[in-house]
Amino acid sequence: MQFIDQANIILKAGKGGNGIVSFRREKFVPAGGPSGGNGGKGGSIILIADNNLQTLLDFKFNREIFAKDGFKGGPNKRTGASGENTFLKVPCGTEVRDVNSGIILGDLTEDKQILTVAYGGKGGHGNAYYLSNQNRAPESFTEGQEGEIWEVQLELKLLAEVGIIGLPNAGKSTLISVLSSARPKIANYPFTTLIPNLGVVRKADGNGCLFADIPGLISGAAEGIGLGHDFLRHIQRTKILIHLIDSIAENPIHDYKIIEQELKQYGKGLLDKRRIIVLNKKELVDVNYLKTITKKLENLSKKKVLVISSSLREGLSSLLSEVWDQI
Repeated sequence: MQFIDQANIILKAGKGGNGIVSFRREKFVPAGGPSGGNGGKGGSIILIADNNLQTLLDFKFNREIFAKDGFKGGPNKRTGASGENTFLKVPCGTEVRDVNSGIILGDLTEDKQILTVAYGGKGGHGNAYYLSNQNRAPESFTEGQEGEIWEVQLELKLLAEVGIIGLPNAGKSTLISVLSSARPKIANYPFTTLIPNLGVVRKADGNGCLFADIPGLISGAAEGIGLGHDFLRHIQRTKILIHLIDSIAENPIHDYKIIEQELKQYGKGLLDKRRIIVLNKKELVDVNYLKTITKKLENLSKKKVLVISSSLREGLSSLLSEVWDQI
């Protein structure tokens, strides 16, 4: 499945139906008069959040979406039928923003939550509407109003409570694969992960929460370098960040600083999120070196640093206990 987390689309609601001019003239009806009905309301465009969707791929090639126009009124004061609404399913976590003003129109975070973005136009009045004591035979009518037109940006922000961040090859995908049933692509080269991986991690009582492996963070990610700029937004909804550091990297301390700098530079409250600092791949380094790096990281971050091995599944219980405590 191709992961698309942004889409710009134009939504055009339906035009209201026109009112009509009509007079009732029937052989055995003594009182005739104006009988033109009102036009029907134009269809609206309504977004619906759907838990089963994970991408905005449906909107990649379908950039203009219309709703049906209302029908014109009929004789005998019959109101025209309303135009059909157009319903669009989007993934939970979709933020809807007006392209021109930048105003957020809505944020669909729950399954089956709805948002009417473009309202259909009102139907016009038929001449029966204008009947009065002063005007017994009106010939006036109005046309239906145009429906609203919105150019919006849909932006998907994953609804994970825990985000796993770190430089490429830190072991993020391996960690989420051993903690959950997620099966991401794993290989020993940078940028194996091209889309966020999601996995449910459960407690012993069966409850749990959603973890996300956030790919593509490198130096300069907040400025659009690499894949990070596309995926930093997904960290915004998380409650906790697991900052994973590769203990066999050339300079783990420098790697820690790179990610912290990107969080600071991107802004939007990312640096204020609670973070759990984790050193991974402990089985591949000398014990004394590991103690030295751990101590330096604790002095630098002012936080307790956990040491784990995702591959050997060591230290994971302590990590999860820390996650549950903080949540």
